[in-house]
Amino acid sequence: MTDARSRREWLAAVGAATTTAAAGCASLDNPPVDEPREAPDVDPGAGDATRQTIPPGVAQFRGSLERWGYYPDETVPDAVEEAWRIPAVNTGDHSAAKASAVPTPDGGVVLPGDTGDLLAITTDGDVRWRGETDAGGRGIHGTPAVADGRAYVGAYDGVLYAFALDSGDLEWSTDLGGSIGSSPLYLDGELYVSVEFPNPEGRLFAVDAATGDVTWEEPDHRPTDHPHSSPAISLAAGRMVCGSNDGYCYCWSFPELEFQWRFATDPPASNDGEIKGPIATYDGAAFFGSWDFNVYRVDLETGEEDWRFETGDLSMTGPAIDPERDVVYMGSHDDHLYALDAATGDVEWRFRTGRPLTGCATVAGDRVLTGSKDGTLYALEADSGDEVWRVDHEGWITSAPRVVDGEIYYAERAPDPEGGDTDGGGYKLVAAE
Repeated sequence: MTDARSRREWLAAVGAATTTAAAGCASLDNPPVDEPREAPDVDPGAGDATRQTIPPGVAQFRGSLERWGYYPDETVPDAVEEAWRIPAVNTGDHSAAKASAVPTPDGGVVLPGDTGDLLAITTDGDVRWRGETDAGGRGIHGTPAVADGRAYVGAYDGVLYAFALDSGDLEWSTDLGGSIGSSPLYLDGELYVSVEFPNPEGRLFAVDAATGDVTWEEPDHRPTDHPHSSPAISLAAGRMVCGSNDGYCYCWSFPELEFQWRFATDPPASNDGEIKGPIATYDGAAFFGSWDFNVYRVDLETGEEDWRFETGDLSMTGPAIDPERDVVYMGSHDDHLYALDAATGDVEWRFRTGRPLTGCATVAGDRVLTGSKDGTLYALEADSGDEVWRVDHEGWITSAPRVVDGEIYYAERAPDPEGGDTDGGGYKLVAAE
């Protein structure tokens, strides 16, 4: 048994042993569940496992409850030019993927930064308002959910915030304790978010989107060990999943939120097989990458492995799902973006960048967008992986690009924070004239 596996088993044992003692413990500074949870009015098992679910009037990270990053009605231009750049959106030296832009009903976007601010930006590039958090230099690394006239975002101060879209006023904030690096998932007036605690520990919460009241807290403190991953839901399978730094994928029934299973990755001695990126659900399975160098497909019903694909290095990204092609697009620290057959895990094509990939790819129509730590945003043909164009930057491109009406929004990491270059920008690209 490796040292990494021993540590993971120790964490699991500690979590089980301390469940009763730690529940509601004041030292964790967790808010109590305010009242019994009313589960969302959804029909588990209904729907099509090969179609994504986008709640009406909702925009959020990766677009859908299943976290596909798939926008079939969007198009990526044949050539692009920069429409605008917002300076100093990101100024820190954090290695985690940067937050992504989310469209708002007025045609603009909201974009968080590792400065701890949430920016509302017009389509012309004007900052309409700036929502401040108490995270400071710890920043925001998750992507907001936009619904009900609010932008909901978690920060590394452990607080979940709700800002009014029209004014930027803070409507409520709920201190969940620890740190929030995940992106909240919105469905039917409820937000689902994972929270990291010291020791190490973690927890999944459900929060009322109108009031900020905690409606559910994972009773056995799952996922443990700093869950940076964001939860995903499959209504067709009646499942919610989330990854964690302990190298496990955790699964609950949905909407009941009763724990079902956990799947163990296969870590080397050098790490714990961390699952850092978001998990996507598709075709009755969960898809994710791990620090154990593998990309996995795991059955949502049983928690059994369907297949694994070994890359040349660890994977911190989340998958993009293309149901028309039945393909999963996944990046790796081996500098490649892989197109994998969703059913078999076979490689359809691979594209090599100049450095590791940390952010998620995006599928828009017949093209795939991906950023790299080489400072480049790439547009590729979805069928072949052939390069369409590239745009170079000074900072790493680790946020997931978002395409809105044929225009591309994304952000970069600060180019050289230790050397004094702390200007990581937010961008909009448009079709070149």
